[in-house]
Formats: sequence, C-alpha cells, structure tokens
Amino acid sequence: MTSAPLAARLREVAGPLFFPVTAFGPDGAVDPDVFRAHVRAGIDAGAAAVFACCGTGEFHALTIEEFRLAVAAAVEETAGRIPVVAGAGYGTALAVQYARAAEEAGADGLLAMPPYLVVADQEGLLNHYAALAAATGLEAIVYQRDNAVFTPETVVALARTPGIIGLKDGLGDLDLMQRIVSAVRTHRPDDDFLYFNGLPTAELTGLAYRGIGVTLYSSAVFAFAPDIALAFHRALDSGDDALANALLDHFYRPLVELRAQGRGYAVSLVKAGVRLQGLDVGEVRTPLTEPSAAHVKDLIEIIASGRTLLEEHAAEGHSAEGHAAPGGRA
Repeated sequence: MTSAPLAARLREVAGPLFFPVTAFGPDGAVDPDVFRAHVRAGIDAGAAAVFACCGTGEFHALTIEEFRLAVAAAVEETAGRIPVVAGAGYGTALAVQYARAAEEAGADGLLAMPPYLVVADQEGLLNHYAALAAATGLEAIVYQRDNAVFTPETVVALARTPGIIGLKDGLGDLDLMQRIVSAVRTHRPDDDFLYFNGLPTAELTGLAYRGIGVTLYSSAVFAFAPDIALAFHRALDSGDDALANALLDHFYRPLVELRAQGRGYAVSLVKAGVRLQGLDVGEVRTPLTEPSAAHVKDLIEIIASGRTLLEEHAAEGHSAEGHAAPGGRA
C-alpha cells in the first residue's frame, strides 16, 4: 500500500487494468508462488493496476484466509509500483470482513461487488456500499452489474459518499451510463468521480464507452495475451483505427463469440489462456467448469490470429515501441 490516494493513481494510468486469475496448485489450494509469478509478469508487461481476487480471480470461490494470502502476495509483487485493488462482496457483514482483510494485507483499494443473491432497492444498495466504504480507510469502486443496478440519483449519492471514488459498469446499458455521467457532472461539477468499463472482454465496447467519456477498462485479455491487450489500448489512445478495428474484427469479436459458448467462460477461458502461455495456474474451482478441448483449440487459433495482426502491423512500418514480443508470456 502507498500513501498516494487510489483515485489519483488510477486517474493517470497509461495501460490496461490487470485482473489476474488466482492460481491453484495440484492439491486445489491457492498457490501463492505461482500467483506471484502471474502478477509479476503482468507488472513487467505494463499493467497499470492489479485488481486481485475479483471476478476473474474467482473471488466467489475463496475463503477469507485464501483471499488475504493472495492479496498480500499481489501487494508484495507490486511493491508500490502500481496500485492493488481487492474484491469485496457478499452481504454487508461479510463484505466488511473481506474489506478489512484486504486492508490488513496492504491493498490500496476495493472493488465492491454486488451483494449476494438478494435484489435490494436503491436505498438498501446505498446503505450497503456506504457501510462498506466506512469500514476501512481504503477507497472503493462500486461494481454495477446483475442485482446491483443504480439510478443516476443513487450514483450521485454514491459519489457524495466518503471513500467511494468510482463506478465500474458491468451492465452495458449505455443510455443509463450516459445519464449517470451527466447526473454526477451536473450535481458535482468539481468532482473527479471515476468510471470504468467492466464488461467481460471490455475492449469490444471500448469505442462506445469512450464516446461517453469512459476510458478506463478492465482487461481480462491482459491476463493471457498482454501484447495484444497493450497494442489495442495504445491503438485506442493514439487513434490508430486501422489496428483497433483489425483486432476487433479478428481477435476480440471471435473471442467474445467463443466466450458465449460456455457458462463461466469469462473466467475459465481466461484461465485456460494463461495456462497456454506456459504458467500452470491450475483449473477453475467448482461450480465453474473447464472449457472443452475443442474450445481451447479455438482459443489457441484466436490468440495466434491476434499476434499475426501485430506482426503484420509492425511489418507495415508502424511503431511497435513498448509492445511485448508476439510470443510474450502472460
């Protein structure tokens, strides 16, 4: 953990936000050494922040002791170079326990997941996140998805809540997001509330979200193909529409279509991708299941297609400065 506020550090990021998978050993237990290697590789590849033990990291499957162990490992590897944000979820009491465990482990902030199972009204959701934000000294990002969907008025209230610095959107309703951004801007014109595109494979909707001013996004692809994720991020920032569109057409769209072929593939397909790059992070925990052999073969071909595009782009004389080599490891 560093003394610099999380909001300020995230406002200045120059790369994708890294959501590592949680490594499990042959015995099914969390493997902190392999997890550290995974985090270290992401940092070396250019991650702007590490979001440990969140959705891609199977937060739902971790005991609080395992959670604390993994978050501490991420903090050790970053050594203050980039911020570490940890997941916190379930009902209010358990979410507070996870938040305090994250703080004890040295995290810089929290990604506040939706409450477990129940569908609450706006007042209940606001009370939940306010209690979570008040429980520690960590700044929190609220994750909108599933059973936690907010009206613009509620997000204005969240933005006024001490300790809450942003909203990550995993819903994908751009009309709602535009109204949220407008409402917060209207009622808090001097506020620097942060917004994140948190859809699975967020790059596919990156251009649309940028249209309403949302430039920060989570990148699951960075976990297994950091060279592709970085190239796409830089293409968006530099206005290289040719490369961005080529990657959308021949890498990201096929990847999203493959992800849609299996339940839980937003996690298990990513974990398979990390293993394909040479790091044995183990399989997903139940109730998730592994992708089929045929789908893993499809994933191999999609990754190869993305890297071929990068090679062709570089051969055409475009700058490849800062890109990982086509065979880079996650």
